[in-house]
Amino acid sequence: MKRHKRPRTGRATIDRFEDDIAVLLVEGRELHCARAELPDDAREGDVVDLEAGVVDHEATEQLRSEVRDARERARGRKPSSGSFDL
Repeated sequence: MKRHKRPRTGRATIDRFEDDIAVLLVEGRELHCARAELPDDAREGDVVDLEAGVVDHEATEQLRSEVRDARERARGRKPSSGSFDL
């Protein structure tokens, strides 16, 4: 696995965890960092403010809403309000 230093500013989405490595999506690029470098409460699908070192809960919910709506459109349905977890 090719490893990259994670950026220290901006936002990243946690794509997945592979053992003790976090795979982040930053501006369309896949980067890797130690899972221990992320906030303790971070989970897959969360948006992390890299500078502050915290999960951005508002941005995470916005992303989840966008993904939910895109999935509904792909299925040919109108977006609905309901529980959805990535």
